[in-house]
Amino acid sequence: MTKNSDEHTRGDWRFKLHEIIFEADTRAGKLFDVVLIWSIILSVITVILESVSAIRSNYRDLLNGLEWFFTILFTIEYFLRLISVRRPLGYATSFYGIVDLLAIIPTYLSTILPGTQFLLTIRILRLMRVFRVFKLSAYLSEAKIISSALKASRRKISVFLLAVLTIVVVVGSLMYVIEGEANGFTNIPTSIYWTIVTLTTVGYGDLSPQTALGKMLASIVMIMGYGIIAVPTGIVTAEITHQSKKSVSTQACPDCAAEGHDADASYCKLCGALL
Repeated sequence: MTKNSDEHTRGDWRFKLHEIIFEADTRAGKLFDVVLIWSIILSVITVILESVSAIRSNYRDLLNGLEWFFTILFTIEYFLRLISVRRPLGYATSFYGIVDLLAIIPTYLSTILPGTQFLLTIRILRLMRVFRVFKLSAYLSEAKIISSALKASRRKISVFLLAVLTIVVVVGSLMYVIEGEANGFTNIPTSIYWTIVTLTTVGYGDLSPQTALGKMLASIVMIMGYGIIAVPTGIVTAEITHQSKKSVSTQACPDCAAEGHDADASYCKLCGALL
């Protein structure tokens, strides 16, 4: 009787903790997420300010103190998330779980490798939770459509990128032969770099052809660039039109913490747990 009572109590405790940390349906849950979002914003601002030498020299101790405060806060939050789910490994290996872990590692790593604390700006990715916190389910639905379209078009884009890679190698080699080292095209890798910069219409201007034949080839590459940029856009757009627009709930799975379920879903789409 006592054992069952203890298990029930622990289950209730974990359920309440999960509801506060992962859900935004209750007042406590929404308050937790609002405080978390502001903490993320302030921590990112702290890291940005620390990168400015004038500010860092005058407020080094304050910024360092704030950085450790937010890191310890997020560390506690990370372990609470692991405790509150029935399958901690499922959450730890999820997108948000990996982002949450990466949001705290740089500070500890900076004690061994100075400067790595500036990687803490990855915490900005955690603001994606704002869609769930403020019940912006329409935005979650749109985000799901885009992610599904990108996933569905990955093979077409891979083939496209392989074709582009072939083009830049061939054109780079031709430009190396045409222009040569005398005009700055010192080797094929440098020529390939120029081809990529030109093909993507970036045009840094640090390297340019000098011969008439080289300029003609460059003109062809520039024109090709406009068409190449449009291809992946068209592929993804076509896939988006084929995606069905289903409403997405803001509920997180109590087992693996997966999000983005359909509004009428009763079970988790990843682990099958009851929602």
